[in-house]
Amino acid sequence: KQSSSLLPCEMGGNSPCASCKLLRRRCTKDCIFAPFFPSDEPHKFAMVHKVFGASNVSKMLQELPIHQRADAVSSLVYEANARMRDPVYGCVGAISYLQNQVSQLQMQLAVAQAEILCIQMQQEPALPEPQMDADDKSFVVHNELSSMAQFMNHPSTSNVPQEALKREYPWT
Repeated sequence: KQSSSLLPCEMGGNSPCASCKLLRRRCTKDCIFAPFFPSDEPHKFAMVHKVFGASNVSKMLQELPIHQRADAVSSLVYEANARMRDPVYGCVGAISYLQNQVSQLQMQLAVAQAEILCIQMQQEPALPEPQMDADDKSFVVHNELSSMAQFMNHPSTSNVPQEALKREYPWT
């Protein structure tokens, strides 16, 4: 005779949740993993278990209000997946790579906008130049060159090796 504390899946046809199946234990009615790791998605719990451990995940979930647990599990699955691909940087590697890409694209956009401005200025009729003495002109030219040099030599915002990330994240 089976206990009434067991999930209906154990009393009838379906299998226990993915975590209980992997851990080879009985899936009870109050199993903290059952709502988030269904038996038809065993890979989700396997990754989370390998990276975080079942005990740690159980403690995390128990400390959270019930309405936040599903989001926490989604985050754990996402991070575990990233850690499987990149054990050192995980999600941070992907974020750093994408931030670096955004910075590079912003620089390319600024250069393109500067080129457009130069072309537009070349096409406009020459306007009389405001009167400046030699010191003013050298100051303006020096500042413009300094700004452009800083812009062109903009350092990467990431310490993550970019070539390694290109191999790990195929969307690049």
